[in-house]
Amino acid sequence: MGPDDRTAARASSQVMDELAAVLTNPERPAVVLSGAGISVSSDIPAFRGSGGLWARYDPMEYATLQAFLTDPDKVWQMLWELDAVLEAADPNPAHDAIAELQRLGAVGTVVTQNIDGLHQRAGSEDVVELHGTRSSLTCQACRQTVSREAVTADGAGSGAPRCRACGGPLRPDVVFFGEPLPVDAWQRAEQQVLAASDVLVVGTAGEVEPAASLPHLASDAGARVWEINPQPSLAIARRIERPAELALPELAARLRDAGATSRPTGR
Repeated sequence: MGPDDRTAARASSQVMDELAAVLTNPERPAVVLSGAGISVSSDIPAFRGSGGLWARYDPMEYATLQAFLTDPDKVWQMLWELDAVLEAADPNPAHDAIAELQRLGAVGTVVTQNIDGLHQRAGSEDVVELHGTRSSLTCQACRQTVSREAVTADGAGSGAPRCRACGGPLRPDVVFFGEPLPVDAWQRAEQQVLAASDVLVVGTAGEVEPAASLPHLASDAGARVWEINPQPSLAIARRIERPAELALPELAARLRDAGATSRPTGR
């Protein structure tokens, strides 16, 4: 570790101390805003970059509503591959720690840009999915909705799954490029960050709008913004330059050591 690395490590440790102190007795629970980076250690590659899905599938060809309407079977070539990756993934220590922070009362709502469902599988109960959910699919023709499990039971592989009622192509209830975010999800995310004293930005480079505006909305409303990322990018944030799967379990441990007590869950 060189001098610059040691300096960064000391700075991150100090910021971690500050964050733990704030969350030990919060006036209001913090909001977590998570992105693709939190799931990389669950073997879900980020969509962007040399190993990302968009390096092999042009999103304008495979991830827009128009592409789906034009050739749903082609779009599902990519969707089946993505589904297999997400189905094989398990929550990592970052997801587990966020769920624990919720139980400790330090975190309230989790606002995620991810569609992998790993926050919920880790035990988080208050999750806003900005980009939709993979847990259900809707027929493009008759608008009937079915569960993903029902579609998987019909068999997966080549071509678009079809609606049992009318035979139309099914699409996952996720946001394609160029589509608006679900209105209810966006309104709730905006409401939560505007009311928060603290917002933890985890694993997102802040490149995708409108989600990228949420930390700035929070900051403008007076919230403290904390970024947990090995390569932080938010100038408005206090920075913890460490992977989320290392930093967040340590944060949860600090709160336990400080005497925070888990509250019962509905599980």
